[in-house]
Amino acid sequence: MSQHHHHVHIDPKDGDKRVAIAIWANGLLTIAQVIGGIMSGSLALIADAVHNFSDMASLIIAFAARKIARRPADPKMTFGYGRVEVVAALINYTSLIIIGLYLAYEGVLRLFDPPAVAGWGLVILGGIALVIDTLTAALTYSMQKDSVNIRALFLHNLSDALSSVAVVLGGIFILLYDIAWVDPAVTLLIAVYILWLSFAEIGKPIRTLMLGSPPDVDTDEVIALIESIDGVERVHHAHFWEMQEHQAALDIHIVIKEGCWSDYDLIKHTIKTRIDKEFGISHSTIELEYSNAKHKSASLIDHQCYSGS
Repeated sequence: MSQHHHHVHIDPKDGDKRVAIAIWANGLLTIAQVIGGIMSGSLALIADAVHNFSDMASLIIAFAARKIARRPADPKMTFGYGRVEVVAALINYTSLIIIGLYLAYEGVLRLFDPPAVAGWGLVILGGIALVIDTLTAALTYSMQKDSVNIRALFLHNLSDALSSVAVVLGGIFILLYDIAWVDPAVTLLIAVYILWLSFAEIGKPIRTLMLGSPPDVDTDEVIALIESIDGVERVHHAHFWEMQEHQAALDIHIVIKEGCWSDYDLIKHTIKTRIDKEFGISHSTIELEYSNAKHKSASLIDHQCYSGS
């Protein structure tokens, strides 16, 4: 049976401080890598700089999203602003895909006409980048388990750290063997990794925004549980979704058995209590129906629109 997982949350102010430190670190690193890439003629170094710049932009987006997400619900946004972090994650993954495609394009062009590259520039700046990328990844590691927004940032920085390793190794190969095609080859490896990572993760925020069922909730088990409760004849129009990350919700119609209508308060309370305890569905909207007035053609999942005449 699916279980509800409780998450350890970091103090919001401490989390904001970590993200702010990562923003400044990535900004300074980006400037250093662009200058170093131009001076050394390394596309791989500039590619890593562009990736770091995207990280800084992503960090800024995530920082703003964290602030907005904590706003209370209001008449215009009755569900609150929590989903803005999911939107931020989608923007960040999309930016990674665009960057990965661009780097792949540039890498292929330079692979056929590789320029001369200063190997020491790659080794020194790549090493500095590796230290900073590892630091920023460490800052967001414990936070990413709770937030798709911060997870996008963590994967940005983790991919940067691995990219920096590739840049350093590329510089060492150039110094030792003077192989010109190593730099664009490293660029292509970085691009492939970025694209693989992005496509593997982007489905999560898309699923949430498309009102997909919570990934850690077995909907068949939830429905079976509800139908096993005394007084329930059947269910239909079941809609599972996430109000925001880690907050599962359910809208469902419950047909009460004939002769059990006097127990409807108890039935509803039992359903809400058990699906919250056993599946973590804390927000549920339940519509109860008389057995003799049920929608006979209603299906379990599909939504049907009824128009009055």
